[in-house]
Amino acid sequence: MTQRQILVTSALPYANGHIHLGHLVEYIQTDIWVRFQKLRGHRTLYVCADDTHGTAIMLRARKEGRSEDDVIAEMRDAHLRDFSQFGIEFDNYGSTNSDENRQLCESIWKSIVDAGLVREKNVTQLYDPVAETFLADRFVRGTCPKCQAANQPGDNCSKCGSTYSPTDLIAPVSTLSDATPELRTATHLFIELEQLHEFLNEWTQSGDHLQSEVANYLKGHFLSDRLRDWDVSRPNPYFGFNIPDSPENSWYVWFDAPIGYMASTEQWCAANGGQLADWWKNDESEIHHFIGKDITYFHTLFWPGMLKTAGYNLPEKIHVHGFLTVGGEKMSKSTGTFVMASTYLNHLPPQVLRYYYASKLGTGQDDLDLNLDEFVARVNADLVGKIVNLASRTAKFVQQGNLSEIYPDDGGLFAHAASQAERIASLYEKCNYSTAMKEIMLLADRANKYVEDCTPWILRKDPERAHELKNVCTVALNAYRQLVLYLTPVLPDLAQQTNELLNVPIQHWDDSQTPLTGTPVSKFQHLMKRIDEKQVKKMIEESKDATEENEKSVVPEFHAADKWQDSGEALTKEPMTDECTIDDFMKVDLRVARIIEAGHVEGANKLLQLTLSLGGGETRNVFAGIKAAYEPETLVGRLVVCVANLKPRKMKFGLSEGMVCASGGGGKEVFLLSPDDGSVPGQRVH
Repeated sequence: MTQRQILVTSALPYANGHIHLGHLVEYIQTDIWVRFQKLRGHRTLYVCADDTHGTAIMLRARKEGRSEDDVIAEMRDAHLRDFSQFGIEFDNYGSTNSDENRQLCESIWKSIVDAGLVREKNVTQLYDPVAETFLADRFVRGTCPKCQAANQPGDNCSKCGSTYSPTDLIAPVSTLSDATPELRTATHLFIELEQLHEFLNEWTQSGDHLQSEVANYLKGHFLSDRLRDWDVSRPNPYFGFNIPDSPENSWYVWFDAPIGYMASTEQWCAANGGQLADWWKNDESEIHHFIGKDITYFHTLFWPGMLKTAGYNLPEKIHVHGFLTVGGEKMSKSTGTFVMASTYLNHLPPQVLRYYYASKLGTGQDDLDLNLDEFVARVNADLVGKIVNLASRTAKFVQQGNLSEIYPDDGGLFAHAASQAERIASLYEKCNYSTAMKEIMLLADRANKYVEDCTPWILRKDPERAHELKNVCTVALNAYRQLVLYLTPVLPDLAQQTNELLNVPIQHWDDSQTPLTGTPVSKFQHLMKRIDEKQVKKMIEESKDATEENEKSVVPEFHAADKWQDSGEALTKEPMTDECTIDDFMKVDLRVARIIEAGHVEGANKLLQLTLSLGGGETRNVFAGIKAAYEPETLVGRLVVCVANLKPRKMKFGLSEGMVCASGGGGKEVFLLSPDDGSVPGQRVH
């Protein structure tokens, strides 16, 4: 096998928050892939860094009365502690606030300027004269210019749904200081991505750089039209690097963050006698980025454009994964499912989470669901009941002795598992961990059947069959080691325990092809305990208690004009999702529709069947989970808001062709959204 040179990165965690189980999906996924490549004998470097710049860090430092450097140093220590305890092993972990990153930003920026890709534009924004900073949309609230609803955010109205600019708000107020913001104009620097359109279209739509669904998404939503200019600067004060040829501005965080991959590489090179060009300007070097689907846009358009312009290697592959859900729902602080990494470690061993995530991760962008009941059952059945069971049932019969000098006849057990090495390796290579885990567990089933058939616990009772017992244990322990080798990228701790038990370290993937003979077996030590659902419940309770404690310590600050002072309970129960772009929002086609038929669904406890009219004879058949809240006859003729372009879904009751919009927590607490008088079916909701 030809040795490959592979540079691997994970997205940089932001230095304004601690690591939670959702974050760990990506870092565990990446670490497994890196460990696999190293086990295959490839020269592999895994780098990451803290993403440290931006308004949020600056404001937090001000609020806490300390420097930004103090904030990011504290968070760096916390991040590294969490990563280490989950077995995530970086070759270098840097910071975007490093000298290496500053120098690389300046160098790449010069290449972009020299290529004629930068233009200046005047941008008028609201400015907080007290906080002395320009205000992003989320830092402004005021009265909606359309419906006059008070205390609305800076980009859209939660009452009437209108979208607008913060400058359109009536009586805007800064959430940072309660000051009345001023309109100010500043010069921003933009990269004209359209000049790179041809290159980006070719790169994203050819080869295997991207998953097919990512390539199709880019083609359909961005590359089919003119690419918009990218605003890469923010007026000072802004915590970041000043732009040399525009000292009144700093680079926007998304300009310097991916360059942090390179800066972290350079730090490793300085410590290990290498050169940055060996990894980033070398045709023999592969670059692999692992990211979440929420930052696809930056990594697949902006970043390749920057690299191409500056003369660096383009990514060999960008691996995009989905989000973590818990029990099929978004992580929730109020229900205790928004679990921090440190909270998990108070109750459960880290390697079992690594295995569970591996058993669920495939090649696409599907969300990974942490079903807590399944988590307990799978860990206990697979790891304890199948893998560790092989060693625990046989090692004690030969402990402090040796394996057989000649490998016994095992009916082809070892050879069959050895023949699956390349199949399993191919699955790891493609990040198809879930199928790899299934294949390994099938091999474990064969090995356990061998032990069951040979009954070593009966053989040990007959001294005249001691040689036969030793042979059976030799076969079983070799099968165990072979399985652990295949699981080494996922369970490095178990691999180390196995090395200590059998006294021959697992060093290479090809070790799976040769059984151990005549080697000593150490005294058997307990390898892994079953996990109990009580441990999981305690973890959830601790997470919930921490949330409640935080909420008690925080007294809401209401806007001066807010005479209603609504409770924040609903927002706490279902926190807001990650910020989306206007392009993301425009993908969802919301329309006014009239319910022209409504009826019960036979055999369904929660559903009503609705026929929606969009006008002009256009209809949608929809199954809606609103039965507990509405009688069908009360809905006929009512105007609602529906998702009109939702992909049809085949259900046991029929084809559902859309979704009606409602608020509430479910059950009887469901409230259909209806437009104001004057709306007509077919109108789009903007």
